[in-house]
Amino acid sequence: MFQDNILTTTSLTSLLTTTTKGYMRLWLNHRRKLSSLYGHPASTLLSRSYHILQQSLFQHQCGVSELRTSPSLFCSERSMARHEGAEVEQRLSENASPPSDKDDVVIIYNRVPKTASTSFTNIAYDLCGKNRFHVLHINTTKNNPVMSLQDQVRFVRNVTSWSEMKPGFYHGHVAYLDFSKYGVKAKPMYINVVRDPIERLVSYYYFLRFGDDYRPGLRRRKQGDKKTFDECVSSGGSDCAAEKLWLQIPFFCGHHSECWNAGSRWALEQAKYNLVNEYLLVGVTEELEDFIMILEAALPRFFKGAAELYRTGKRSHLRKTTEKKAPTKETIAKLHQSDIWKMENDFYEFALEHFQFVRAHAVREKDGELYVLAKSFFYEKIYPKVS
Repeated sequence: MFQDNILTTTSLTSLLTTTTKGYMRLWLNHRRKLSSLYGHPASTLLSRSYHILQQSLFQHQCGVSELRTSPSLFCSERSMARHEGAEVEQRLSENASPPSDKDDVVIIYNRVPKTASTSFTNIAYDLCGKNRFHVLHINTTKNNPVMSLQDQVRFVRNVTSWSEMKPGFYHGHVAYLDFSKYGVKAKPMYINVVRDPIERLVSYYYFLRFGDDYRPGLRRRKQGDKKTFDECVSSGGSDCAAEKLWLQIPFFCGHHSECWNAGSRWALEQAKYNLVNEYLLVGVTEELEDFIMILEAALPRFFKGAAELYRTGKRSHLRKTTEKKAPTKETIAKLHQSDIWKMENDFYEFALEHFQFVRAHAVREKDGELYVLAKSFFYEKIYPKVS
């Protein structure tokens, strides 16, 4: 009997290490053999082993180095259940696919201009081939962040039904769009990055005049205007007016007309609500690496390898506005008097506080290096028990 068990163990090891071709036939043969030798418990164990093998082959992770059995293994349903439970728990923790790993997931990055959005998007383009997802740029006419109603319907239909482009990462300078109002069940996951409002405006001001090192030869709209940001504010120019600060709030508020009413308290509160309830993660430009690390931990289907790529990749820090000069204290103080700045800064600090809260529960720093925390929960007392 023990000799038969050794032979069967060898055969079972061969079964578990075989390639996909022919494994169904081998499994059926071994099930009949074990059933005749040891009865129902052995057959049940092999059936369960087959189920695990099938899952492993599907995930291309069927690597078995050694399999050990003993005669007592087939004599106790309880020990068999414990063995199976350990196997299942291990595979659930290591190989199971959470909802974010499904191939129908869509991420929308409705990027705010001049928040390091190009640097982050380049990472998605570099990873899409390796991680097998699609990247699509939402290019709107004249970079208008507000879509017409008919375009809203088209866009929602495209994102939800364009199965060939799933999993998909959409990015563009587009205001938040609430998919639930269009009668669709599956909603995309939104992510975004925000920046200190004055720093963002200063960067955009010089970008329009001098461009950046991403496409240095491209002629910009305000090219030739040598006036500094300080001089613009001092002379009351329109390109540096406080109204130009009103951008991050409406991007998060959405397509309601009140969102684009500069200084609207309702728009500020709606933007905060959407940030907390409709966005998976919102980072800040000043802590972009932390944002990328958390995304990689939460959505490895898309962002596996992103943190390392950001630290070492040549394109991650490529886009830098040229000829940019920091504003003086007097200029900053003048902008701080504006109610619009106060509201945009309120939103930025709200986003920063929320991101730092998320980060505090996701990463730790040790010896000057950041690392992602391991899983800190598990399941127990699971009923009803599996027979």
